[in-house]
Amino acid sequence: MMLPRMGLGCMNLSHAYGIPPSPEDGFALLRAALDAGVTHFDTATLYGGGRNEELVGRALKGRREEVVLASKGGMAMIDGVKVIDGRPETLRAQVDASLRRLGVDHIDLYYLHRWDKTVPIGESVGALSSLVDAGKIGAIGLSEVSVARLREAQAVAPIAAVQNEYSLWSRNPELGMLSATADDGIALVAFSPVARGFLSDGVSDPAALAEKDIRRGMPRFQGSNWEANAALLPAWRALAAEAACTPAQLALAWLLSRGDHVVPIPGTTNPDHLREDFAALSVDVDEALLERAGALIDTSTVAGPRYAPGPAAEVDAETFEDAA
Repeated sequence: MMLPRMGLGCMNLSHAYGIPPSPEDGFALLRAALDAGVTHFDTATLYGGGRNEELVGRALKGRREEVVLASKGGMAMIDGVKVIDGRPETLRAQVDASLRRLGVDHIDLYYLHRWDKTVPIGESVGALSSLVDAGKIGAIGLSEVSVARLREAQAVAPIAAVQNEYSLWSRNPELGMLSATADDGIALVAFSPVARGFLSDGVSDPAALAEKDIRRGMPRFQGSNWEANAALLPAWRALAAEAACTPAQLALAWLLSRGDHVVPIPGTTNPDHLREDFAALSVDVDEALLERAGALIDTSTVAGPRYAPGPAAEVDAETFEDAA
């Protein structure tokens, strides 16, 4: 399936970054996105324990036909605990629940949010394929998987999209997924494209982040890692100024340059930032400057792994630690 060149990640309207905006403000942000011409919304069973899907469903009421609607299953909050469960019966139940929360009869793109390492991925994908046949979902996606897992899944059913973290400071897709998806005509959907606010110059002091903000547990925002990473920001701001765009727009322009199949999905709670992000689609940055951006913010210059050991164990995507 063809995805719009950029989408809106809806997670932080309900989940993960401390205290979310009120449902009224979240609704207003989503409606502003629709009015601005955003045509790809990305949500999940996990986000806010289902509240994000409910919010997206309310915002899309009467305007469902305007967007490619994506959601995810296989990872959910159960009694306040995140549970990864890729069993076919679980996925079938979660799709039905997502349809109810969203208030729709069809989800265009449905991802296996995480590979459940206790269940062969072919079994999970087979269940999703049966839901395609039933007309409940339009296409199958995978999230945070390796090329090896993608190939296993493709042996069972067509895969339309892979959603992995990708940004200047998280280059893991360049270990094989970027080229594998390009070769097979699969969208590579890049989540956290502005590095969880780092590349939008949105984090000045991690200690000031909200108590339940997930970045507090991420090594790149901690201690000496943060000091080393923050030291890159003055040169980063200068590059953006030279490009006559904002830091966030430069980060998104770099991602868009990585291939026509690369689809960033920035998220925000601020309507002004929403418009800023999507204006990156019309930003023209010289290729040489993009190369300088890629040299400034890179695996070799960024300090710390992207996840702490616990969350890292949940993902299957290639890592530079394994490649070393």
